Amino acid sequence: MQEVMAHLDQMLTTIKFGSITLVVQDGKVIQIEKNEKVRLQPTTTINKPK
Repeated sequence: MQEVMAHLDQMLTTIKFGSITLVVQDGKVIQIEKNEKVRLQPTTTINKPK
């Protein structure tokens, strides 16, 4: 369990937007998945209405 907590702590400190999923089998965490989202700033376009 300490190994799982160490991985979670590391993932939580590096993720800005997204999700962390624990996969459990027979009551034990067997996999940790991190899906991180990247938020892009909108770009200005030439034909953008005012």
